[in-house]
Amino acid sequence: MVIAMLRQAHGSRAWSRFSVNVGAMIGITIVGIIVVLAILAPSLPIYDPLQLTTSFLPPSLQHPMGTDALGADVFSNVIHGARVSLIVGLCAVITSTIIGVTIGAASGYFGGNTDTGLMRLAEMFQIMPQFFLAIVIVALFGASIWNVVLVIGVLTWPVTARLLRAEFLTLRKRDYVDAARNLGMSHFDIVFREIMPNALPPIIVNCTLQISSAILLQTSLAFLGLGDPNAISWGTMLHTAQDYFSRAWWMAAFPGLALFLTTLSLNLVGDGLNDALNPKAL
Repeated sequence: MVIAMLRQAHGSRAWSRFSVNVGAMIGITIVGIIVVLAILAPSLPIYDPLQLTTSFLPPSLQHPMGTDALGADVFSNVIHGARVSLIVGLCAVITSTIIGVTIGAASGYFGGNTDTGLMRLAEMFQIMPQFFLAIVIVALFGASIWNVVLVIGVLTWPVTARLLRAEFLTLRKRDYVDAARNLGMSHFDIVFREIMPNALPPIIVNCTLQISSAILLQTSLAFLGLGDPNAISWGTMLHTAQDYFSRAWWMAAFPGLALFLTTLSLNLVGDGLNDALNPKAL
């Protein structure tokens, strides 16, 4: 998907710059492996995450990551937990991006009072204590996966809006935009057919980085006991493991390692995309 976006948006030169970035290639490889394992989790030859054996078994050939306090296989739970983390991260960023792109495009294109009003709204959301507010909202309305997705998406759109606004303020003054206006094109066509394709690179980079932030926020909520009790996630695994760390270190170490590798890899991909899509570097 990332490769296709690079080639479509900026041609082979962007892909060439991305492919020679060692960190980005390592990151996209790790993310790809995690995504494939998460998608194929139900059909992989591993233990059922709800199957219980002996509690507190250390890592072994039979249980590569040991078992937890209930006797569930930690490796199986880590693989299945990736599904929740990736779904929350991706869906939350899609929600955030839709809101941010809509507000940012309107603000940057129309300017004036529209720009002032929308940016004051963005500032209001930015000064809010997001994590504390997320805790309160999830505690009030429930900790289902989709509630968490909606909360994260609604609270994190201002960065996207500001990035797109800055791009629109520059691009709306270009000659091809003036030509489109003179030809009688509608505001909708000018925004989405003429300006938006040229404003997307920083948004693509931001989306990659925001996925890791959304995963961390969801994990933090679950670690505090505000995760969906009906879903396996890395956060709920860490929440359970905190009472047994001295006895079974692997219960916290492996989901923590999975979280670390996923967020680090996404940030490496984001840095690689930033270098590849940077107009000054092409």
